[in-house]
Amino acid sequence: MILLDTNLVVDAQNPSSPFYASSQQIIRDALSGDGVGINVVIFAELCAGRPEAIDDLKAELEDALIGLFDLPSEAAPMCGAAYARYRSARRRSGGGRASSIPLPDFFIGAHAELMGWPLATRDTERYRRYFPNVKLIEPRSVKRLKMRFARSEKSDLGPES
Repeated sequence: MILLDTNLVVDAQNPSSPFYASSQQIIRDALSGDGVGINVVIFAELCAGRPEAIDDLKAELEDALIGLFDLPSEAAPMCGAAYARYRSARRRSGGGRASSIPLPDFFIGAHAELMGWPLATRDTERYRRYFPNVKLIEPRSVKRLKMRFARSEKSDLGPES
């Protein structure tokens, strides 16, 4: 099972996103493997972006075979501990006070860590820092893929004469 972060789902639905093709591929690969899903926190974020189309959104996820999972209560202490580390680091760095209520990413990271699921996301920095045991799958933008392909073509040509 691969857990999809909100940004990956949004990118996969938006053909003008530079991450569209890569996000679509991550979902296809997951569907042909152990499956793919989102949790209720991610679903809430998606609903907030499309409040007029919540029923359509749920149907789209079902049609795409993207599972919807409840957040296990065992993830709550993991979420709280990671968020406490974040708040402390933010205060020490001079970033000001953070809300006492954990951000959605901390619920998502705790869920992925608890279940041992990889997380597909563009927001890798926070997850890497506060959930280091979670394997992250990062989509590539079309621009980054083209640059990487161009570099590999140059290296295939061998040394310049």
